[in-house]
Amino acid sequence: MAMQLDIHGHAAWAYTGGKAFNPTLPVVVFIHGAEHDHSVWALQSRYLAHHGRAVLAVDLPGHGRSAGAPLARIEALADWVVAVLDAAGVATATLVGHSMGSLIALECAARHPQRIAKLALVGTAFPMRVADELLNATRDDEPTAQQMVNLWSHSALAHYPGNPGPGFWVAGVNRRLMERQRAGVMHADFTACNDYSNGLEACRSIVAPVLLVLGKRDVMTPPRAAQDLIGALPNARVVQIEGAGHAIMAEKPDELLEALRAFVP
Repeated sequence: MAMQLDIHGHAAWAYTGGKAFNPTLPVVVFIHGAEHDHSVWALQSRYLAHHGRAVLAVDLPGHGRSAGAPLARIEALADWVVAVLDAAGVATATLVGHSMGSLIALECAARHPQRIAKLALVGTAFPMRVADELLNATRDDEPTAQQMVNLWSHSALAHYPGNPGPGFWVAGVNRRLMERQRAGVMHADFTACNDYSNGLEACRSIVAPVLLVLGKRDVMTPPRAAQDLIGALPNARVVQIEGAGHAIMAEKPDELLEALRAFVP
């Protein structure tokens, strides 16, 4: 099941985990990363929706089924998330963000502290710098950029005992998902990550409990790259997942879900 909301005159799409959305339940908003959409959260969002939470796994502007141009500023995306809460009739929510989505969640919690109950940052880092070669490729040669990111996002191209489920190819699914996004989205997303400079300042305004979930084999946002955030959030809980690369949701779905189950309301 899904909801379509009107945000600033554009249709915004959110998956609700196979259950009708009920804003009177504890609300969890899932925010995907660069060149992705809501589907990366399919396993975690569906479980929580069937276990007492109301779920909104959003497609960011210009991604997936959401209309409008992609927004190339983390700050603008943070305000867009609050506009989603307003349109869905949600007073407060837990935010769960992956990679670029973690920066959006962080900035949103700092800008709108009264709206955010808890904050989970998955595969996060600050600063989230993008190498010039990759950033240029996202603008000039998307297929090459997608190949680079797909390779670096996974701990291995084959997973023991094959994959998380029969017929499920982790790296292939991720590559196809990136290829489905519209031209220009990838460059906007990676520019937003590269340009975001307010992370440590945002931490000083965070009042919500924070969970960081990091993949021990992540080369896109390695655990060492989250140390500044951890230092600026002294009361944050940190979970490192063995054998996980950057694509934690697909590579280690059960381990991520277990961390979220213990954290979200």
